[in-house]
Amino acid sequence: MRSTLFISDLHLHATRPATTAAFFRFMNDDTTSASALYILGDLFEYWVGDDQLDHDPLARDVANALKKRANEGVSIFFMRGNRDFLIGNRFAEAAGLTLLDDPTVIDVDGKPWLLLHGDTLCTDDVDYQKFRLQARDPAWQAEFLAKTYDTRVDIAKNIRARSTTEKAAKPEDIMDVSTTAVEACFRQHGYIDMIHGHTHRPARHVHVVDGKECVRQVLADWHDEAKLFSLTGDTA
Repeated sequence: MRSTLFISDLHLHATRPATTAAFFRFMNDDTTSASALYILGDLFEYWVGDDQLDHDPLARDVANALKKRANEGVSIFFMRGNRDFLIGNRFAEAAGLTLLDDPTVIDVDGKPWLLLHGDTLCTDDVDYQKFRLQARDPAWQAEFLAKTYDTRVDIAKNIRARSTTEKAAKPEDIMDVSTTAVEACFRQHGYIDMIHGHTHRPARHVHVVDGKECVRQVLADWHDEAKLFSLTGDTA
């Protein structure tokens, strides 16, 4: 039976060759028998606009690898993360994939699943949520994309460096999901099971919400090997 694969948080960048190699191995080997691949955000370390395809050889190679598999019959879906929220239609076309809203409900062999990147559940990190709100504003995005490519890359690098510094000073628990936010999300979507990334804390959690048992599957981040979650008709 063909599988449905879920990945997130690869953070692909030229400075992470082991992760890059793991991605291309994954595309060449693990996706051959898949019916669908869902990428739930942060495929790239940063994405400063779809013209990154014109400047970044890795971006082009990743798009080509995805398009090759899509042309061979694998349905590929992408949900923007907090690192690559500016991915747009040009990249989607180049990679042969379909962009998804966050959140999205899908069906795998008759069972519904709720997909999220996961950052919207981390409501205790107030500073991050403020930045997220700003960065998703169309006016802010238009102003950012009007800058030169090199300027945007410099800004992205500075944001990443600042984020790393700020994370080191934050309590670990506020960078994880909020139980209140998770339970509210389950209620809003009818208590269906959930898959998300973002937190880099892979695990299968069972929540009891209003007397209903709900599963929350957290995807792993990548380093030197592929980390995926797979569903088939037997496991969904």
